[in-house]
Amino acid sequence: MKPGLGTQLRHLLELLDGAVSDVYEKEGLAYRPRYTPVMRALIAREPSTVSHIAEAAGITQPAVTQTVALMVKEGLVSVRPEPGDKRQRRVQLTDAGREMLPRLQACWNATAGAAAELDAELPTPLSLTLEKAIAALETRPFGVRIAEARARLPVPAAPMPTVGKKTPTKPEATRRRSTPKPKGR
Repeated sequence: MKPGLGTQLRHLLELLDGAVSDVYEKEGLAYRPRYTPVMRALIAREPSTVSHIAEAAGITQPAVTQTVALMVKEGLVSVRPEPGDKRQRRVQLTDAGREMLPRLQACWNATAGAAAELDAELPTPLSLTLEKAIAALETRPFGVRIAEARARLPVPAAPMPTVGKKTPTKPEATRRRSTPKPKGR
Protein backbone atom coordinates (compact mmCIF):
# COMPACT_ATOMS: atom_id res chain seq x y z
CA MET A 1 0.00 0.00 0.00
CA LYS A 2 1.32 3.42 -0.97
CA PRO A 3 1.47 5.87 1.96
CA GLY A 4 -0.78 8.93 1.77
CA LEU A 5 0.42 12.48 1.21
CA GLY A 6 0.17 13.39 4.91
CA THR A 7 2.16 10.31 5.93
CA GLN A 8 4.85 11.09 3.38
CA LEU A 9 5.10 14.71 4.49
CA ARG A 10 5.34 13.76 8.17
CA HIS A 11 8.05 11.21 7.37
CA LEU A 12 9.99 13.73 5.27
CA LEU A 13 9.78 16.28 8.08
CA GLU A 14 10.95 13.67 10.62
CA LEU A 15 13.95 12.84 8.41
CA LEU A 16 14.89 16.49 7.95
CA ASP A 17 14.18 17.80 11.46
CA GLY A 18 15.72 14.74 13.10
CA ALA A 19 19.01 15.25 11.27
CA VAL A 20 19.04 18.99 11.99
CA SER A 21 18.29 18.35 15.68
CA ASP A 22 21.22 15.93 15.80
CA VAL A 23 23.51 18.63 14.38
CA TYR A 24 22.46 21.08 17.10
CA GLU A 25 22.94 18.43 19.78
CA LYS A 26 26.42 17.53 18.49
CA GLU A 27 27.24 21.24 18.50
CA GLY A 28 26.22 21.35 22.18
CA LEU A 29 23.26 23.65 21.55
CA ALA A 30 19.97 23.38 23.45
CA TYR A 31 18.05 24.42 20.37
CA ARG A 32 15.16 23.09 18.29
CA PRO A 33 14.72 23.47 14.51
CA ARG A 34 11.35 25.18 15.06
CA TYR A 35 13.16 28.12 16.70
CA THR A 36 14.98 29.06 13.48
CA PRO A 37 12.27 31.16 11.78
CA VAL A 38 11.85 33.21 14.98
CA MET A 39 15.61 33.63 15.41
CA ARG A 40 16.05 34.74 11.80
CA ALA A 41 13.20 37.25 12.09
CA LEU A 42 14.79 38.66 15.25
CA ILE A 43 18.21 38.86 13.60
CA ALA A 44 16.62 40.95 10.84
CA ARG A 45 14.62 43.19 13.22
CA GLU A 46 14.91 43.30 16.95
CA PRO A 47 12.90 43.81 19.04
CA SER A 48 9.92 42.54 17.10
CA THR A 49 6.27 41.85 17.77
CA VAL A 50 4.73 38.41 17.39
CA SER A 51 2.78 39.77 14.39
CA HIS A 52 5.93 40.97 12.66
CA ILE A 53 7.76 37.70 13.34
CA ALA A 54 4.82 35.72 11.91
CA GLU A 55 4.78 37.87 8.79
CA ALA A 56 8.56 37.83 8.32
CA ALA A 57 8.83 34.07 8.94
CA GLY A 58 5.75 33.08 6.95
CA ILE A 59 4.16 31.19 9.84
CA THR A 60 0.99 31.71 11.85
CA GLN A 61 0.77 33.93 14.93
CA PRO A 62 -0.30 30.99 17.15
CA ALA A 63 2.78 29.05 15.98
CA VAL A 64 5.02 32.04 16.76
CA THR A 65 3.39 32.49 20.18
CA GLN A 66 3.95 28.81 21.05
CA THR A 67 7.53 28.85 19.78
CA VAL A 68 8.36 32.08 21.62
CA ALA A 69 6.96 30.60 24.85
CA LEU A 70 9.32 27.62 24.46
CA MET A 71 12.23 29.92 23.68
CA VAL A 72 11.51 31.99 26.80
CA LYS A 73 11.72 28.79 28.89
CA GLU A 74 15.07 28.00 27.23
CA GLY A 75 16.31 31.52 28.03
CA LEU A 76 16.84 32.43 24.35
CA VAL A 77 14.38 35.33 24.13
CA SER A 78 12.58 37.69 26.47
CA VAL A 79 9.09 39.13 26.06
CA ARG A 80 7.80 42.46 27.32
CA PRO A 81 4.59 44.41 26.66
CA GLU A 82 4.82 46.94 23.82
CA PRO A 83 4.96 50.43 25.42
CA GLY A 84 2.20 51.97 23.26
CA ASP A 85 -0.05 48.90 23.02
CA LYS A 86 -0.32 46.52 25.97
CA ARG A 87 -1.90 43.84 23.72
CA GLN A 88 1.29 43.63 21.64
CA ARG A 89 4.40 42.00 23.02
CA ARG A 90 8.01 42.80 22.17
CA VAL A 91 10.26 39.82 21.63
CA GLN A 92 14.02 40.14 21.71
CA LEU A 93 17.06 37.94 22.05
CA THR A 94 18.60 37.43 25.46
CA ASP A 95 22.36 37.49 25.92
CA ALA A 96 22.32 33.66 25.84
CA GLY A 97 20.38 33.71 22.55
CA ARG A 98 22.77 36.25 21.07
CA GLU A 99 25.86 34.28 22.17
CA MET A 100 24.52 31.22 20.36
CA LEU A 101 24.24 33.00 16.98
CA PRO A 102 27.73 32.29 15.52
CA ARG A 103 27.38 28.54 16.17
CA LEU A 104 23.80 28.56 14.87
CA GLN A 105 24.92 30.38 11.72
CA ALA A 106 27.53 27.65 11.10
CA CYS A 107 24.80 24.99 11.50
CA TRP A 108 22.45 26.89 9.19
CA ASN A 109 25.17 27.21 6.53
CA ALA A 110 25.86 23.48 6.70
CA THR A 111 22.12 22.74 6.51
CA ALA A 112 21.73 25.03 3.48
CA GLY A 113 24.64 23.23 1.77
CA ALA A 114 23.06 19.83 2.47
CA ALA A 115 19.68 21.07 1.18
CA ALA A 116 21.29 22.35 -2.03
CA GLU A 117 22.95 18.95 -2.49
CA LEU A 118 19.61 17.17 -1.97
CA ASP A 119 17.91 19.51 -4.47
CA ALA A 120 20.62 18.72 -7.04
CA GLU A 121 19.95 14.97 -6.70
CA LEU A 122 16.22 15.27 -7.41
CA PRO A 123 14.58 15.61 -10.83
CA THR A 124 12.80 18.72 -9.51
CA PRO A 125 14.36 20.51 -6.53
CA LEU A 126 12.42 19.80 -3.33
CA SER A 127 12.55 23.48 -2.38
CA LEU A 128 10.92 24.44 -5.70
CA THR A 129 8.28 21.70 -5.40
CA LEU A 130 7.41 22.85 -1.87
CA GLU A 131 7.27 26.48 -2.98
CA LYS A 132 4.87 25.61 -5.81
CA ALA A 133 2.73 23.41 -3.54
CA ILE A 134 2.42 26.18 -0.95
CA ALA A 135 1.48 28.74 -3.61
CA ALA A 136 -1.14 26.38 -5.09
CA LEU A 137 -2.64 25.71 -1.63
CA GLU A 138 -2.72 29.42 -0.83
CA THR A 139 -4.65 29.96 -4.07
CA ARG A 140 -7.04 27.04 -3.52
CA PRO A 141 -6.83 25.52 -0.01
CA PHE A 142 -6.65 21.77 0.51
CA GLY A 143 -9.98 21.77 2.39
CA VAL A 144 -11.68 23.18 -0.72
CA ARG A 145 -10.01 20.53 -2.85
CA ILE A 146 -11.19 17.78 -0.48
CA ALA A 147 -14.77 19.10 -0.58
CA GLU A 148 -14.70 19.21 -4.38
CA ALA A 149 -13.29 15.66 -4.60
CA ARG A 150 -15.96 14.42 -2.17
CA ALA A 151 -18.69 16.06 -4.26
CA ARG A 152 -17.51 14.09 -7.31
CA LEU A 153 -17.84 10.74 -5.51
CA PRO A 154 -21.06 8.74 -5.79
CA VAL A 155 -23.37 9.02 -2.82
CA PRO A 156 -23.73 5.66 -1.03
CA ALA A 157 -27.28 4.24 -1.05
CA ALA A 158 -27.32 3.32 2.62
CA PRO A 159 -24.89 3.53 5.52
CA MET A 160 -22.47 0.66 5.70
CA PRO A 161 -22.97 -1.64 8.70
CA THR A 162 -20.22 -1.65 11.27
CA VAL A 163 -17.97 -4.65 10.77
CA GLY A 164 -17.88 -7.05 13.68
CA LYS A 165 -20.93 -5.66 15.48
CA LYS A 166 -24.31 -7.27 15.17
CA THR A 167 -27.15 -4.83 14.69
CA PRO A 168 -30.26 -6.25 16.36
CA THR A 169 -33.37 -6.66 14.27
CA LYS A 170 -36.68 -5.29 15.52
CA PRO A 171 -38.05 -8.60 16.89
CA GLU A 172 -34.72 -9.39 18.58
CA ALA A 173 -34.48 -5.98 20.19
CA THR A 174 -38.00 -6.08 21.62
CA ARG A 175 -38.12 -9.76 22.67
CA ARG A 176 -38.33 -10.27 26.44
CA ARG A 177 -35.72 -12.38 28.04
CA SER A 178 -36.95 -15.30 30.05
CA THR A 179 -35.80 -15.66 33.62
CA PRO A 180 -33.85 -18.82 34.40
CA LYS A 181 -35.72 -21.60 36.18
CA PRO A 182 -34.51 -22.48 39.67
CA LYS A 183 -32.42 -25.66 39.82
CA GLY A 184 -33.59 -28.71 41.63
CA ARG A 185 -37.32 -28.57 40.96
